Amino acid sequence: MAAAARGAQSTGGLTVGILPGYQRADANPHIEIAIATGIGEARNVIVVASADAVVALEGEGGTLSEIGLALKLGRPIVALRAWRQLEMILHADDPDAAVGMALQLAGERLKNQGQRSALG
Repeated sequence: MAAAARGAQSTGGLTVGILPGYQRADANPHIEIAIATGIGEARNVIVVASADAVVALEGEGGTLSEIGLALKLGRPIVALRAWRQLEMILHADDPDAAVGMALQLAGERLKNQGQRSALG
């Protein structure tokens, strides 16, 4: 996640880290707002519920649980060069394309909900 935070920060984005432990100092150096939860992997619910869209990278069970939660909560998902076996999510081969798709889907989701987007 450090690479994602570094990329977001480099383009002027505000970076927020929802941490599994109790120590904010455990956040990577690119996190500007660290939220120490102390709830371990249960933080995945907070991560996904706080998102307007999810970009899923290659990972293991924790990432797969976030994908499942996103599906359950109706959050759009774009997988970046990963999770090809999951046909119910969108896929992208380029980071810029994945982010662009996620932003578009998030905007559409918020518009359909009648909410104003904070995406810009």
